[in-house]
Formats: sequence, structure tokens, C-alpha cells
Amino acid sequence: MIKTRFAPSPTGYLHVGGARTALYSYLFARQQKGHFVVRIEDTDLERSTVEFMKGQLADLKWLGFQYQEGIDPDTLEDVGPNRPYKQSERLAIYREYADKLLKEGRAYYCFLTDEEISVQREAAIKASRPPQVNSPYRDMPLAEAEKKIAAGEKAVVRFKVPDLTREYSFIDLVRGEVKFPSDMVGDFVCLRSGGMPVYNFCCVIDDALMQMTHVFRAEEHLSNTLRQMMLYEALGFKLPQFAHLSIILGADKQKLSKRHGATSVNEYKENGFLPEAMCNFLALLGWSSPKGQEVLSMDELIEQFSTDRLNSAAAVFDEVKLKWVNAQHLRALPHAELWSRLAPFFAQAGLKMPTDADWQDRSLSVFKTSMETLKDAVELYRPLSTDALVIHDEAKETLGWPTSKAVITEWKNQIASQKEDYLSEAQFLAVQDAVKAACGVKGKELFMPIRVAVVGKPHGAELKILIPLLNKKIILERADIVLARI
Repeated sequence: MIKTRFAPSPTGYLHVGGARTALYSYLFARQQKGHFVVRIEDTDLERSTVEFMKGQLADLKWLGFQYQEGIDPDTLEDVGPNRPYKQSERLAIYREYADKLLKEGRAYYCFLTDEEISVQREAAIKASRPPQVNSPYRDMPLAEAEKKIAAGEKAVVRFKVPDLTREYSFIDLVRGEVKFPSDMVGDFVCLRSGGMPVYNFCCVIDDALMQMTHVFRAEEHLSNTLRQMMLYEALGFKLPQFAHLSIILGADKQKLSKRHGATSVNEYKENGFLPEAMCNFLALLGWSSPKGQEVLSMDELIEQFSTDRLNSAAAVFDEVKLKWVNAQHLRALPHAELWSRLAPFFAQAGLKMPTDADWQDRSLSVFKTSMETLKDAVELYRPLSTDALVIHDEAKETLGWPTSKAVITEWKNQIASQKEDYLSEAQFLAVQDAVKAACGVKGKELFMPIRVAVVGKPHGAELKILIPLLNKKIILERADIVLARI
């Protein structure tokens, strides 16, 4: 059975690059009717936090990734046969495999201090040699090393890179054949002196024991592959198929970072982007639809995804394109669904919106084509909030004009004479013409006082759009508030 995984480190928020890695892993597993696993690589105890882990799992849930094994995003409990899924709870497993390598002579205890290692590396660099560690403890008998440890000395466990120079190669699903000469690396650490495993060691063991068949990961992990291949071989594990994904750049062609703006999934969620749009956009950063589609649902992504369409060239994170993709998904939502997604943004902004479903439907027909994100709706709908009108400072000049009081008074009278609770656009235009005739004004002396009486400021959205969505009672109340200020 096909198995893929996503293994974030809970040392920060879920980056969009990590989300893309998770997405490709998820799509491939689903497309192949396999399993997708989420485990947590939290061996960096100083930087890892439960809050970051919760946030990352919540982001994966928001994106719509359903997994068969891993840590439940709601309960944080392990789910699946290969528990535990946090590396910090698997230390005994790593110790067992380190001991296996030690007993077989494929690893050794190294007692070199940090200072001694630094001296070695500086000398190697000066001599134009690779800065590899040359440990005098490489051939020390295990029993002798264990006596030193029993006496209180500190040691790391180093993998003994085979002396025989050979070539390691594998077929990368993105890059084709990749070759490494074995002397590219020197003896490397598997366990630190405190017993904590390093990334390459625990990653290999977890992937093997959890039966991973395919590993999707970022391009920067390519340099780890040689060490991991050596460990797979030494431990007798089957090598999975690797797919090293292209790097993601900002618009300036530099590696995507916070200087480019939002980079975490949560930031995009808070800024009003839809999860289905994020998945759609991220999928296109290094992959293309065989049908040439730009807008795809999750089901379409699963159906069409294949590794042969992954591109090794760097992908550019184009936020303009992301907004366009988001707008397509947003406008395709049924109005009831779209309104339910807008509601939290209205609440956060303190807006009070009508609860009538017909009104909501009518308003979305007017405004949704002006939205690229859910957050865009806040300012579009602000004039329609049913709470008391706020008169802005910029309205003072307009309200000071000699004809403004008469215009607003006539506006109120004309509105009060209407029979319906909501005016049509044609009725609004007729009322406006009636005010114009009765007061003998035109241009800004007509439009601006009426706009202040409706939205509290002389500039803003067109009234012919707003008035049909404002209840007559609210329009009259707002007119009274403004007249009381003149």
C-alpha cells in the first residue's frame, strides 16, 4: 500500500512551503488510494512548543487534509498502529537502533569535545579539505567506550561511514537520477550526548517503521539523502521513493520569507483566503494540471495529480494570482455557504448584519463580484451594518452648507412616503430627482448631503447600490441622527 507522510517541526507556524509539501503528499496518497500520515518532529526541545503543534495541526485540518495515522488535531491523541507519533516520545526506539549499529560495528561512541571538533574543521578548511570529523575513537572497542561512559564521560554516537569509496544513486520523482560519492560526508552523529537523536537518524527510522513508500520533501533536504541512504542500508530498511520539491521564491526571485508579506497558512486564513483556494494555488507551485486547468477543486486535484507533472524549476509565489484563484472559488460558493464564511469576519469587525436569508442572498448578488477575499466584505458591508450611524469628521464641511439641512429633510420626507420597506434602484433615483426639484440643488450639493445621511460621510459606495439593501426604517433613523447634528 502507498504511504506518504508530513512531518512538521513545531517550532513555528505552518509555512506555505510546508503546506505545499503536505498537499503533494496528501494528493499522491489519495490518488493512489493509500494512507497519509502526520507525525511531529519535536526533538528540538528548546524551540518546540505544544502551541505551535496545535496551530500546525489546526492549519492542516483547515486545509482539508484527512489522515489515517497521526495526532488528532482536536484531541491531540495518537491515532493509528505506529504510535507514538511525536518523536520526543520515541526515544527508546531510536536508542534501540543506535545500539544495534554500535554492536554491529557500524557506529561508535565519539568523545571529541566541541572545541576539538572546531580545531579539526578549521584545519581542514585551511588545507582545502572537506570539514569532516576524523575521530580517534572510531576503532575503540565498544566495551572500552562503554566503560568511559559508565565513568561519567559524555559521548555522541557516530555512524561509521564505510571506508570503501562508492557511488550512491537513486531516482528522484522530480529530478530524475541523483548520484552522490560516498566520500561527500564523514562520520556523522546519530545520537547526541544527551541521547536525543539528530534529524537524519530518527527520520530514517520513523519512515521505515511506519512503512513509508514515498517521501515528498523540500529541495533543501536533498543534501540529507546520502546520509539517510547509508542508514537505510546499514539498518536493513527498504529505501522509499523520494521527491525533492522545487524551492518557492517571492516576486523578487529570492527565497520566500516574511519580508515578502504573509508566509504562514494561518495568516492567509485570517486575511480571508479560502482553504480550497489555498490548496488550488499551492498545487500549481511546481505542478500543472494535465487538462490545463487553473481553477481546481480538491477532488479534481486528487483525480489529476501525478508525480510526472512535478517541475524541478523554482516556483514563484504570486500573490496577485493567489487572489485571483481565491476570487474564483469565493464567487462559486452557494450564497448560504459564502455567508456562513463571511459571518466571522463581520463579527470580528463589530458589524451587525441582517439575519434575513433573502436579504443576505440579494446582498451577495451585489457584492461578491467585488470580493477577492472574505475580508474584503467588511468594508463593502460596513455601510449596511444595522447599528447606529457614525458621522465622520469629513462630513462636517458638507453639513455646514446652507442647503444641506433642507436636502436631508426633503430626503427623509420622500423616503417616509414610500410604501415598501426596501426601495428599488429606480425608486431611489426617483426620490433623488424629487429632492433635487424640491430643493433646487444639483451636483455635490445634492449627492453629498444625502450620502452623509445614509453612510455618515460624503464619499463612498454608490447609493444606488446601498439603498436597495437598507431598510426604510434604518434610512429614516440615520437621517434623524444627521439632522440632529445640523
